[in-house]
Amino acid sequence: MITEMKTSTKSQYLIDLEDKHGAHNYHPLPVVLERGEGVFVWDVDGKKYYDFLAAYSAVNQGHSHPKITKALIEQAQKISYIKSFYNNVLGEYEKFITELFGYDKVLPMNTGAEGVETAMKLARRWGYEKKKVAENTAKIIVCENNFHGRTISIISASSDPDSYGNFGPFTPGFLKVPYNNPSALAEALKDKSVVGFLVEPIQGEAGVVVPDEGYLKTCYEMCKAANVLFIADEIQTGIARTGKMLACDHEREKN
Repeated sequence: MITEMKTSTKSQYLIDLEDKHGAHNYHPLPVVLERGEGVFVWDVDGKKYYDFLAAYSAVNQGHSHPKITKALIEQAQKISYIKSFYNNVLGEYEKFITELFGYDKVLPMNTGAEGVETAMKLARRWGYEKKKVAENTAKIIVCENNFHGRTISIISASSDPDSYGNFGPFTPGFLKVPYNNPSALAEALKDKSVVGFLVEPIQGEAGVVVPDEGYLKTCYEMCKAANVLFIADEIQTGIARTGKMLACDHEREKN
């Protein structure tokens, strides 16, 4: 049974403060959290909750994990930011993470949207420099009902009016095909200006849509045959959330 959440005077004051002074791109639940530990969070009145949202999957390790907290404190006490120099631990991390995932290189990013933007930039540069697509003509295929983030370029690839409404003009260079439809992808791949196919292994915002078995493997093979980069957005499905390190591994390991 779902019971109505009652908001205390203290909570309501803080909610009103955010509503007055903050601009929201999400619609928060009327609970004002003060701290968290593991899977639990507590509001300003001391009421305890299970956190089933995990910051939309960004805190899948739980709140205030002691090992993560310890590492953050230790690093902050050493050096805060490095951009123009090499770092004594970055190479070790890059070696570890590439071997863990089975890839050649890694480029760490701050957010999922930034990761997707970088993947699209990489695909276009690869298209111009390696595939020799005519300048400023590169196209990226995406799936309908996708969610890859909220930047201008990413929402330009969206079919959801809630994501792109009133944000135009939009970035060109995207082709939309139905999800879980290899035939539609095959037709779009006939365009020689296509440089990449960007897909969620399991669509998240569309309602947790799991594709047919073999879909990802088929799409990968079709992209390879067409000399097109296969780009999997594993921001919500990666790091063992589906039982494999990456959701694509369910299909990749069958090859």
